[in-house]
Amino acid sequence: MKRTLIVLMTLGMMSLFFTNAAADENLVQSVAKGCKVELEKYCANVTPGEGRILACLYAHGDKLSPKCEYALYDAAVQLERAVAALSYVANECDEDLDKYCSAVAPGEGRLLDCLNKKSNQLTKRCKQALKDVGLK
Repeated sequence: MKRTLIVLMTLGMMSLFFTNAAADENLVQSVAKGCKVELEKYCANVTPGEGRILACLYAHGDKLSPKCEYALYDAAVQLERAVAALSYVANECDEDLDKYCSAVAPGEGRLLDCLNKKSNQLTKRCKQALKDVGLK
């Protein structure tokens, strides 16, 4: 149960930072499929949004099936990888972001768009990082 609670908390926290809406939707669908029984049994009357579904699953953590636990764990791992990739790009592109994109408001892919518009002027480090994580 302790592992399930940690996974649920990680999933909730990581989803706050995750920015790719399409990938986020796939993760939600994966958890919804893996936890279908639990969601119908324990969380059917919970209004989605603001982490209420995760809170419901957390409240029933001792009753989750292995399939649901795995779906939550897998989603948390994918989110951690995405955050690590974004952190890597942010570190490697720090100078480029300061130089070319300092006036751009973060969010909704605006910084990535800025970097893509300046792709010919980016440092080799930044270009490689974007390539490494599949953003270029």
